[in-house]
Amino acid sequence: MSATPIKVLVIDDEPPIRKLLRLGLSTQGYEVLEATNGKTALELLAQAPALIILDLGLPDIQGHDLLRMIRARNDAVPIVVLSSRGDEAGKVQALDLGADDYLTKPFGMEELLARMRAALRHQLQIQGERPVFRTGELSVDLVRRIVQVGGREIKLSPKEYDLLRVLVQHAGKVLTHRFLLRELWDELTDAQYLRVYVRQLRQKIEPDPERPRFILTETGIGYRLRAE
Repeated sequence: MSATPIKVLVIDDEPPIRKLLRLGLSTQGYEVLEATNGKTALELLAQAPALIILDLGLPDIQGHDLLRMIRARNDAVPIVVLSSRGDEAGKVQALDLGADDYLTKPFGMEELLARMRAALRHQLQIQGERPVFRTGELSVDLVRRIVQVGGREIKLSPKEYDLLRVLVQHAGKVLTHRFLLRELWDELTDAQYLRVYVRQLRQKIEPDPERPRFILTETGIGYRLRAE
């Protein structure tokens, strides 16, 4: 951790969850701000948190509405959503509204910390993205458009490269099918096209396409590119 602690805003109305997060995050050097409702959360935005952990089940403002309000005021701060809901539609809606990631309660602290680190890295990439992205043996040179696995150059079709480029630009973040379709095709296309290109891309860059290490499937939601 840096000398100046990273400020995290926790928005959750459950005292046990806030205590768990307060203890778990402070031991890792994070400074924790706490809000038990949406009104307080909006006021605490003035303290410029570096990351927000948002529970969707709040007493005063519906979680997706609060997410929309936060994004209207700050379109860059990483947001990790906590949800006791297991339904994919709620997760997809949160991601489409601008959340960077989600975890379903109950969750493990180690997994939350890993998701937070990935979201913070993605934020740094947006602010000053390195021209060469690396994760494991995969490297993508975004300037020269060169893709390598283990030092061996991989030839991709234009659409395969475009798909990989979008995943790289949002590495570590869950991208919904709808988002990827909007980014890759001018007109809304059937998600089956996306699955075909993901499968082709995995055949070329994954050591074992049946057990992908780089392009991970978020079942019923979309895809995530693993970030180191």
